[in-house]
Amino acid sequence: MPARRSQAAWRVARVAHLALLLALFGAQQAQAALFDDDEARRQIKDLSIRSNERLDTLSKAQFELANQIQALREDNAKLRGQLETLTYELESAKKRQQDFYVDLDGRVRKIETKPAPTPPPPEAQAAVESPPPAADPAPRPAGDPAAESRQYETALNFFKANKIKEAAVAFETFTRAYPDGTLTPNAQYWLGNAHYALRDCKQSIDAHRVVLSRWPQHPKAPDSLIGIATCQQELADARGARTTLETVLIKYPDSSAAATAKQRLKK
Repeated sequence: MPARRSQAAWRVARVAHLALLLALFGAQQAQAALFDDDEARRQIKDLSIRSNERLDTLSKAQFELANQIQALREDNAKLRGQLETLTYELESAKKRQQDFYVDLDGRVRKIETKPAPTPPPPEAQAAVESPPPAADPAPRPAGDPAAESRQYETALNFFKANKIKEAAVAFETFTRAYPDGTLTPNAQYWLGNAHYALRDCKQSIDAHRVVLSRWPQHPKAPDSLIGIATCQQELADARGARTTLETVLIKYPDSSAAATAKQRLKK
């Protein structure tokens, strides 16, 4: 009997020990599951925080980019307005310069024009006997001065109206029609200016050199040298331009072109 009781007690103790082990194991599993849930929540929270930070950074960058684009658009609009203003001012300055040259040309022509000689009174004509002609009289130059003046004014008005191509054609036609006319040196000079306005410096230089070769003492000759120097500068011929400006000072020291040449040589 005592032996059976001892075995029964041993069995009970063993069962209780097993139950205690199972209880401890279950508690550990529950604690581990609880720990895994907390870790997952923490990781999710950290991921959410990082995502929000990245979104904030991206939003700020997009906002700054939009501001920069808007600023560039405003700057572009300002530059476009300034360019249009400068273009208008340049065209106005060119028009004023053309008007100035045309007005100056008219004044010089008035100075150059000589009044027709006054015919002698009838008494003097009666007192003078006409000797028999010893030879044929010198032929008078052909051409109508009034028509010549009108054609020259037409070409000059083309230039004044900024119709440069028409002016170039008209001046060239005039110089061919009146090669020895009183206005031909002026027309040749303006032909050189018209070619320069058309950005053809080679033909401009050629036209101005005709003035210098045929009419070196004409008032337009020093101005033609200034025109040649301007074209040489446009063609990056600095040495040639300097030589031409120095020629103005040597040959025409008292001309208005000499003052222009001095200013350019100082630069």
